[in-house]
Amino acid sequence: MAQSSTFPDVVELNVGGQVYVTRFDTLTAVPNSLLWAKFTQNSPATLPKDSKGRFFFDRDGFLFRYILDYLRDSELFLPEFFKERKRLQREADFFQLPELSRRLAAASKDSSSAEDSGEPEEAELPSPVTPSSSPDRPPRSPGGCSGYITIGYRGTYTIGRDIQADAKFRRVARITVCGKISLAKEVFGETLNESRDPDRPPDKYTARYYLKYNFLEQAFDRLAEAGFHMVACSSTGTCSYGSNDPSEDKLWTSYTEYVFSR
Repeated sequence: MAQSSTFPDVVELNVGGQVYVTRFDTLTAVPNSLLWAKFTQNSPATLPKDSKGRFFFDRDGFLFRYILDYLRDSELFLPEFFKERKRLQREADFFQLPELSRRLAAASKDSSSAEDSGEPEEAELPSPVTPSSSPDRPPRSPGGCSGYITIGYRGTYTIGRDIQADAKFRRVARITVCGKISLAKEVFGETLNESRDPDRPPDKYTARYYLKYNFLEQAFDRLAEAGFHMVACSSTGTCSYGSNDPSEDKLWTSYTEYVFSR
């Protein structure tokens, strides 16, 4: 017997470590899908939960945002440079959304044809699931793909007092990432360290993420592949001597930020 009435109107989910908050009606928008079955044919007590009582699904937490978009709006927009269609199709298969899976497969074929012809790929994936979208709903930007990401790093180097010796550069300790969480995860994926700001919803912003590697060029390559362009940068530096020894090298510390836009 269906027990959907025992679920709250607003449901909290933990999908692969990412927290989502949505309506019960959204989760059950597609009849016979996995989420529809979970939340209409079961009671809350029978579903797995995390330590905070949120319903848990061991799936890709980042890609689930597109599953949720599809359920909310009866259509799906992907970023222009989206490279994970096959993985998203696998998630659609898991959540038993055959129409979404079919359209993703068709879009992948269209994308391959567009690459061969040099034409830009089509990012919109309309879906006829339900007529839930209303005419007065404001249009969504394609996948919410536009935005800014700021990359920052703190570095040190030494220069001899006579300024004749070569500068001695030290390793960059950490590359920080600031911006909207969904954008940061789209660009950097598994290379993003979220330990200083966990459990943040994808529509929020953070200034506490950092990368698992220390090569600026690697970060720049990922941003370029995702369609971002540098629009500004700034840097500050300080200089000090450790002692009054005239032979001691001069120690410089700098902090630099690069702002990227798409």
